[in-house]
Amino acid sequence: MSHDGHHSVVIPAPGPEFQSHTVAHHFDTPVQEFQSAKLGFWLFLATEILLFGGLFAAYFYYHQMYHETFHLGGQQLDWWLGALNTSVLLLSSWTMAMGVRSAQTSQKGKLLMYCGLTVLGAVIFLVIKFFEYKAKNEHGLIEFAHLFDGYNGATGQLSWFTDHDGVMAGVPHGHLFFAIYLTMTAIHGLHVIIGAGLIVWIMKGAAKGRFHAGYYLPVDLVGLYWHLVDLIWIFLFPLLYLVS
Repeated sequence: MSHDGHHSVVIPAPGPEFQSHTVAHHFDTPVQEFQSAKLGFWLFLATEILLFGGLFAAYFYYHQMYHETFHLGGQQLDWWLGALNTSVLLLSSWTMAMGVRSAQTSQKGKLLMYCGLTVLGAVIFLVIKFFEYKAKNEHGLIEFAHLFDGYNGATGQLSWFTDHDGVMAGVPHGHLFFAIYLTMTAIHGLHVIIGAGLIVWIMKGAAKGRFHAGYYLPVDLVGLYWHLVDLIWIFLFPLLYLVS
């Protein structure tokens, strides 16, 4: 019995390798717990969409104002690396969906395997992104050592944008495309890191047998988060890499 006098509702484990789940005391039924958490998480995802929606609005505004700058800036990105990362995330979205299905059917081993593959996809994505950033740093398009130095009055340029090869010299505000590129991809990359961390947390719970057909709510919610991360990249890829 909970501290407020309500009887605790326990979802039994389907087997000895799993743990039973006690519904939180402020919920009357497992269905109420599931639906409440799902609604709250959808509201959270809506705030994520608002965050990226503002970035997309900025992209479209400046793309309209400085079309040539974005056209030339897009040519400095390796579209095939972006396409490879898109493929990696799409595959990881499938493995995450299979992980959720494995939890729903009490397949502990498959849940761990599919979650592990999803984390591997996240690592591959971040490694590819690291090499992209490294190339931009070497060419002076985004110098990370001077990222927060601000405006350089002597050169009349932002400190992090030196453009060693002069590839953006013929267009106005050459730094603008790379400022938006870095902002959007870095925030997305942070979401990838957070998502991978949540999946590792799911794997720890799965190893203990917490998730099964009777209780898989955390797996389902983390899966939704990961699908949103993948969906956002599907929009980022053509806007940034195929703009030219």
